[in-house]
Amino acid sequence: MRTIWALLSITTSLFTAGGAAEAADKYAKTIAVFKHSGESAGYFRHCYGYAVFPTVFEHVIVVGGALGKGRVYVHHHLVGSTWMTQVSAGLQAGGKTFSQIIFFKDRSALLKFESGGFQFTADASVTAITASAGAFAGTTGSGANVSGTVHNATTVGTGYKSGMAVFTIAKHGLMYAATIAGQTFSYKPRRVH
Repeated sequence: MRTIWALLSITTSLFTAGGAAEAADKYAKTIAVFKHSGESAGYFRHCYGYAVFPTVFEHVIVVGGALGKGRVYVHHHLVGSTWMTQVSAGLQAGGKTFSQIIFFKDRSALLKFESGGFQFTADASVTAITASAGAFAGTTGSGANVSGTVHNATTVGTGYKSGMAVFTIAKHGLMYAATIAGQTFSYKPRRVH
């Protein structure tokens, strides 16, 4: 188990290395993707706040784990940082990366998240954002295409559950939807000078 967490930590460090400007840019880009991805776009207009994770790394070899670093925003202003961890068991192998956003319907939902050690339960739901796929027929033949990027992503969701709505989008690896049950979050408020 320690080996798995060590590998996850090293992978996360390699992918998150960089300056503050680069970090701000990856958050801005991830937020832009969710703002232009079907139903998740509407949540920005009516939510109290949101937590965004540009890259969550999930690696599994029998016992799996996921790690992600994020930021929390209230009314589109940065208020703190958050970290996500997850452990899963069962017959599994592979790895994937995805982006995740959690919308908070009201202040009460955000306070529950910020309380320290918040964890999603088995009944938590997630909406996967998938890249669009299409087929065509023309004078030069027929074919199909699938967007390999997040730029044409669309989604359909189910609304808030316990004051929170979660959306994910695959970045690398095979994934239909992320399992969020068992994801545990810690929170640190932003220091204002």
